[in-house]
Amino acid sequence: MSGAGGDGSRSRPRRRTALVLVVVLAVLAATAGVLLALWPGGDGDGTPSADSPAAPTATPTEARTPSASPTHPPSRAPRTIPAVREHTFARGPGWRPATGARLVVTDPALADEGRLTADELGVAYAGEAAAGRGDVELSLGGGGGPESYTMTVRDERVRIEGPTERGVFYGTRTLKQAVRDAGTAPEGVVRDEPAKPRRGFLLDTARKPYAARWIEDRIRELGDLKFNELGLHFSDDQGFRIASDSHPEVVSRDHLSKDEVRRIVALARSRHIDVVPEIDSPGHLGAVIAAHPDLQLRGTNGAAPPGAVDISRPAAARIVDELLREYAELFPGPYWHVGGDEYPALFSSDPAARFPQLAAAARERYGADGTVEDLATGWLDDRAETVRKLGREPRAWNDGFFRDGVQPADDIEAAYWTGKEIGAREPTGYLSTGRELVNYNDEYLYYVLGEPNQFTYPTGQRIYEEWTPLVVRGNRPVDRRYDRQILGGVFGVWGDFPNAQTPERIAAGIRMPLRATAQKLWDAGRPPLGWTEFVALADRLD
Repeated sequence: MSGAGGDGSRSRPRRRTALVLVVVLAVLAATAGVLLALWPGGDGDGTPSADSPAAPTATPTEARTPSASPTHPPSRAPRTIPAVREHTFARGPGWRPATGARLVVTDPALADEGRLTADELGVAYAGEAAAGRGDVELSLGGGGGPESYTMTVRDERVRIEGPTERGVFYGTRTLKQAVRDAGTAPEGVVRDEPAKPRRGFLLDTARKPYAARWIEDRIRELGDLKFNELGLHFSDDQGFRIASDSHPEVVSRDHLSKDEVRRIVALARSRHIDVVPEIDSPGHLGAVIAAHPDLQLRGTNGAAPPGAVDISRPAAARIVDELLREYAELFPGPYWHVGGDEYPALFSSDPAARFPQLAAAARERYGADGTVEDLATGWLDDRAETVRKLGREPRAWNDGFFRDGVQPADDIEAAYWTGKEIGAREPTGYLSTGRELVNYNDEYLYYVLGEPNQFTYPTGQRIYEEWTPLVVRGNRPVDRRYDRQILGGVFGVWGDFPNAQTPERIAAGIRMPLRATAQKLWDAGRPPLGWTEFVALADRLD
């Protein structure tokens, strides 16, 4: 038994060997920690590279650059709607609102964003001050597009930087949602910007009036979802819903005052949302015709197509232009929708025969070959010129653009909503000429009250799983080479049967479609969450 070291003669060398091994391993571990801390990383703070063997698997929106701190697991991208497009994860405690936390800004231009976000997070707004531990700092600067931002969470503080106030605002929405979802903004860096510059919601207030408070609630919702347009279709056959000084006789009894509109516009601007007004013409002017019956279009048989003014009469153009000029002060945003759709004179199989006054005016303006379609195009161009002189960019419905004859000015954006127009043509018929368009696809993005004309209420799931901005008409995408010409998309609520739903029911009905649209306009790729997870996230964030 002594050969086994029973007398202890061989046990001491083994203990010395074990001790040496322990010391060596400790030295190696310490050296490895130093090397890991000094490893060059993608974030410039000593984090290891993405292909380091120690790097954990990242989600599709996360850059693979973990931090060296061993005390916290690698962070994950914040869960937001729309989802952030890139997150460089790190190890650390992240940031959460705490007693004594402040929100500071480096530029007084960010004071509004700062006060709003501080109030939402429950921290103090400290204005221009140096950021300390536990603080949130908003700053102008950095590269990227005008709506981009970077959100860095490190050392128990948050820094949101963007080249514009709008970009910084979007960063604050990400921070707000991250805290709402998980209680903490995760450690790491978010780099984010939208795929599309136009992300809109259109509300038909002409057929169904809405209280200013309801519209303001939608603006707050849109701002958190990073939408940047609110369209107001406030004039149609059924009503004219904003007070007018130049033509008070056309205004419906139930309407918004100018002060209410100013408050709506101011709230929208505080959320970096442009309000896009629309006075649709030369069709859809029934509310104007009710006060000016002499402007009504009439055919040879005496029939009067509803909502259509006689575009051969200068007085019709004059009253529309006077209204457009009046509202320029009320709506200071960069865009104006001039309508142009569904002019009833063109529904006839022979417009020239049925409306000879229009045919005569067309020949006078465009020569012997001038057509009623040319005259309607001329009307559209003239209204576009009116808003252009007011410093606005014009937009018109795609069925106001005709295949042949005189073409609308190149700078008029096509609001493509239907493939059912007269002389219907595919979206490529517009895009192949170089024209830019905004996607209003009525197959996915039209919430039509009462579901007339084979419309059905759109679902968020269908938008989320099937639609992208390239799907302009029906359910087939156009070729990707046209992607740059498709500026974005707009989800619309139309009041064809205004009593079909209450405003409260509408708000509930469009809740998930709006969130799905926001996701697909911010990033048209495959969303990082499945639909069930997306709905659960929306519930947590609301």
